Formats: sequence, C-alpha cells, structure tokens
Amino acid sequence: MDSKTALARIVDVAADDVIPFMQRLAAKTRRSADELALRVLGPDFEERFRILERRYEQMGGDPFGFDVEGSRHAAMLCAFFHRMYFRTEVYGVNNVPDGRVLLVSNHSGQVPIDGAIIGCSLLFDASPPRMIRAMVEKWAMTLPFVSTFFSRVGQVVGVPENARRLLEMGEILLVFPEGIRGISKPITRRYQLEEFGLGFMRLAIETKTPIIPVAVIGAEEQYVNLGNLRWAARALGMPVFPVVPQLALPGGVMPLPTKYRIYFGEPLHFDGDADDDDAVIEEKVWLVRQTIQSMVNRGIKARKGVFF
Repeated sequence: MDSKTALARIVDVAADDVIPFMQRLAAKTRRSADELALRVLGPDFEERFRILERRYEQMGGDPFGFDVEGSRHAAMLCAFFHRMYFRTEVYGVNNVPDGRVLLVSNHSGQVPIDGAIIGCSLLFDASPPRMIRAMVEKWAMTLPFVSTFFSRVGQVVGVPENARRLLEMGEILLVFPEGIRGISKPITRRYQLEEFGLGFMRLAIETKTPIIPVAVIGAEEQYVNLGNLRWAARALGMPVFPVVPQLALPGGVMPLPTKYRIYFGEPLHFDGDADDDDAVIEEKVWLVRQTIQSMVNRGIKARKGVFF
C-alpha cells in the first residue's frame, strides 16, 4: 500500500468519526441554546409581545414613539439580567391593578438598572403583561442616541404634560421621586430614602390615579459609590460625578451580580385638591415615602445576603 492510499484511508476513517461527532455537537449546542433561551425568556415570550402589539394597535399607536418591536429586542437583553444575572425575585406583582397606575419606587445604583428590572417584572411576571413608561431626566435626553432609544422603548421626558397624557392613555407610569439624589447616593447612605418631590402626588390626585409603592432591594450594591465630586460634575455639565472604584478594574463597567428583590405594595388612593398648599401635599407624600421605606427595611431584614 503506497503512502497516498494509506493517507486516504486515514482521512476516510477520521471523517467517519469526526463528521458524526461534529453533527452531534452542533445538535447539542442548538438544544442548549434553545434551553437557555427558554429559561431566560420564558415559554410565553412571543405571546406576551403579541398581547402588547394588540393593545397598542387598538389604541391607534403611541404618540411618544414607543415601538413594540424595538422594545422586544431590548427586552431580550433585559431578560438575561432579570432572570440570570440578578436572579430577580418578584413579590406582590398582582397588586398592580388594570388601567392607569403610578408606580412610586426608591431609586439607587448609579445607573437606572432598577427601572429596567421593575419593567421586566411587569412584562415577564405579570398577567397580562404590561409595559411601564418612565420619566427620564431632561439632561439624559441630550446624550447622543439616547433620546431615540428611550422613545422607542417607551420612556419619555419627565415633564408634567407627558405624565398626564400617559395616564390618560391608561398606562403604567414609573416615577422615582428621589430623582438624581436617590440614584447617586454613596454606599454609606444605602437604603436610606432621600426627600421626595411633590409632583407625583399632585399628578395622582389630579388624575385620580392609584399609587403602587415599590421597593427595590439589591441595586444599592451593584456599583459602590464612595462619594461625588462636585467640581468634576460642574466641569462636565453633569448632575453628579460619582466615585466608583470598580469602574477602574477590568470588567468593572458591569454591575456586580447582586440579587434583586422587587416588592409591589398594595394600592394607595389619595383625594383632595391637586393645587393644595405644599404643606398639605407633603403630608400625603410623607405617607408614601414612609410606606416605601418600611418595605425596604423589611426587604433588607428578610434577605440572607447581598448576592444570595
């Protein structure tokens, strides 16, 4: 047997073994990918978005530029963080009633991931699924590409006119009354709520909208903020400039894989005059703030650890 014939036989034998092996490996990889997608997105992912599509078709579209198909792609990425990375536990989501609702939540984490995870809770864990609409800081909408992206995934500039119109449309509106003060807290003030603005309460009274208090546990530790540099914030035209050492580490741009827990409280209803003096409105806002702080405190006490 010459060398060429021997080599050909070796190649044939290798092909007989390698090709079936590669086919089995490819099939196994596809099954693993399908299993992962099912675990991340859930068995009813497509149906949930068909429900949303029908809802907005019946409404004649969205005046703010919300695109269901665009949000579908964003939701795929968010689902990974919701179910796999942060391993979110959701409590009381059935407390959210049909129709217009104000979700009022504590705010933290340096980056508004908490808002995205609250959105995932309503999209993936509520029945029927709901798409939350959030008020975005005006300065954030000046960033390149951000305004277009936020509009397509349903978020709008945080002005009263927009909030009022969304509620009139029967939407779920998410508000963070702490504002930038809440999200940029240093680690020494974690889970201590900052003062609430009054605007959400005037809006709830004016539109007769129920308020659902929301407590987020886990976001405070995702980026460890040691403080804020005011001079740097002024120089860069930013509201705050947090000192987050982990951003200097390899891979530090990713949040720490803390375990998220989202608590939805029972609806709160407020009557009165939306134009009442601040002192009157402050009493009602204080009640909402104390309710959320109490929910946060109970959530902290119940958890076994930051990452578990």
